[in-house]
Amino acid sequence: MQAVVITVHADVGQTVAAGQALVILEAMKMEHVVAAEQSGVVHKVLVEADAMVGAGDTLVVLERVEHVVAAAAGEEITSLDEVRPDLAEVNERHAFGLDENRPDAVAKRRNTGQRTARENIADLVDDGTLMEYGALVIAAQRRRRSIDDLIRRTPADGMVAGIGHVNGEAFGPTRTQCVVMSYDYTVLAGTQGTMNHLKKDRMFELAEERRLPVVLFSEGGGGRPGDTDHAIVAGLDCRAFQYFAALSGKVPLVGVNSGHCFAGNAALLGCCDVVIATKASNIGMGGPAMIEGGGLGVHAPEDIGPSASQYRNGVIDVLVDDDEDAVAVAKKYLSHFQGALPDWTCADQRLLRVAIPENRLRVYDVRSVIQTLADDDSVLELRGGFGAGMVTALARVEGKPVGIVANNPMHLGGAIDSEAAEKASDFMKLCSTFGIPLVFLCDTPGFMVGPDAEETGLVKRAAKLFTTSASLEVPFCTIVLRKGYGLGAQSMAGGSFKAPVFTISWPTGEFGGMGLEGAVKLGFRKELAAIEDAEARETMFQQMVDKLYERGKAVNMAAHFEIDGVIDPVDSRRWILSAIAKR
Repeated sequence: MQAVVITVHADVGQTVAAGQALVILEAMKMEHVVAAEQSGVVHKVLVEADAMVGAGDTLVVLERVEHVVAAAAGEEITSLDEVRPDLAEVNERHAFGLDENRPDAVAKRRNTGQRTARENIADLVDDGTLMEYGALVIAAQRRRRSIDDLIRRTPADGMVAGIGHVNGEAFGPTRTQCVVMSYDYTVLAGTQGTMNHLKKDRMFELAEERRLPVVLFSEGGGGRPGDTDHAIVAGLDCRAFQYFAALSGKVPLVGVNSGHCFAGNAALLGCCDVVIATKASNIGMGGPAMIEGGGLGVHAPEDIGPSASQYRNGVIDVLVDDDEDAVAVAKKYLSHFQGALPDWTCADQRLLRVAIPENRLRVYDVRSVIQTLADDDSVLELRGGFGAGMVTALARVEGKPVGIVANNPMHLGGAIDSEAAEKASDFMKLCSTFGIPLVFLCDTPGFMVGPDAEETGLVKRAAKLFTTSASLEVPFCTIVLRKGYGLGAQSMAGGSFKAPVFTISWPTGEFGGMGLEGAVKLGFRKELAAIEDAEARETMFQQMVDKLYERGKAVNMAAHFEIDGVIDPVDSRRWILSAIAKR
């Protein structure tokens, strides 16, 4: 190419090494170094500074000399560990956001018993895998604060975000990449600023494009009114909430909260498939300032959406003690969406033979049944504080992820009320969306009835069990542990005992169109009323119940092929594996 000679570094008789600069040219405003192609001695220099040269011109002639090193030509060798000024500037900027350089901020977290945003992310993400986005962003407040102050006090604009691997040791790098984001409460109370809204937009777009799960640490106070660098009236055209909500059903969304989470932060948290929160959490759609501004009184942050209340009403799916536990649960939750594990152990399955009491009226702990049935340490119960009549949990069977929906006979005898129906429907949808097979453990006398039950909107919520199961796109199966009565039992089997891959029963199973005692009282009301002696009436009643029980025993149901079989509980895992096997 045509160029102008800027400088000539070669002199006749000079010894040079291969790679040493001889002439520097300028073309199209860019500098080009012409270096020695081999070691040698300068024989001729045919150009000088400011000369115009063309393609193919000879600039310097060398006579070959073997084994010349740069030092012999007076060239200084640069250390690969040397940090140039430009890199030093970058490192300095990054350093302002590191915990070790923010002792006051770290001390505040220690005073509240919490970890920093970066500590939580470091615990979640595999070592050395986090690629942080927007680390050098600062708050959009240049009109009211100096650049130096913003750099030092608003690192990353209060939002640490990036892409890293989670559970990579167990699953390998191809299945463990996640978008990880954390509001930083030590920066402007974790509020949502102009720049961190843009960061969220960027990360949400990447999550959708690459189909990556998102883990969001949500602690913060909502929208930030103090940004000045952009002309904003209300800011209601920001896209973060739309983008995040659009991810629902496309990728797993995991929300983790510790401390105060209000307004916009809470809105994002509520969009998550699972909400993991510490006991010190307060979560609400408005914080103290917003409540007071709306004329609704003065309240301390601790009065708004305390964790115990939010756990009972279903906002919080998993309640934990502290940040460390929250991160551990997040990793365990994500693992169920990352595939099968090759190594597993389980309890002695013979324990299942004695899990259901012989006394058909005696309750038992269905969670113990689930723990025994599933792989060791694989069960993660969701929404344990809400809908007590139903247990929903992620688990594994021989390393393969499954979702378990089980009636809880310790609450209303296992009857399905509104909360239980809603809880089960939401969980079924979650599992179906992300390809996790479902196992139903049925022990229910049916749907809860009565005026009080109907006040809770039971009709619509109960029907949701049927509509949700009708659209399931994953294999599902039903094991009847004891009671299988009426519509409630059908809802635990996809609407019909013929809908699942299989419907089987343990030997303790009993079936009917409605509960046995109720069926006798309704069907034989006149006959029982005609018996004046109370003791004789009770004897007749029990005889009729026993007769219906014999008719509805599991073996008789199987004999009429209304269920697919009655099994030894020990074989339950083998049946489940047959149902969830990939075609």
